[in-house]
Amino acid sequence: MKFAVLIGFLLCCSLQISAQKIFSVDADYKADVKVFVTDRDYKADLLVYKVDADYKARDNRGLWFFTNADYKADKKVFFVDADYKADLIIHVVDAEYKAQWKDSSLQHLMW
Repeated sequence: MKFAVLIGFLLCCSLQISAQKIFSVDADYKADVKVFVTDRDYKADLLVYKVDADYKARDNRGLWFFTNADYKADKKVFFVDADYKADLIIHVVDAEYKAQWKDSSLQHLMW
């Protein structure tokens, strides 16, 4: 019985670990998170690096893979045109090692 509970717990945890597969929706009401892309890293809550394969989008540390279908995504995002409309402000970086949370209090948005 304890073994079954442990397996269930580990399965739930592993499902939450890879929550960085993203699908961009065309309306804000369809989104899980509203995102604004800023041109400066110091203004961002999260520094994002776009990876080229879904298996690289692991952990909640800013490695995003954009899927071509909403059912493949862990999170659906809508890109807004102003920072005050956003739940999360991101800046896209040019290297994987630069991806990180600047404001860790918002990490729950991407779980």
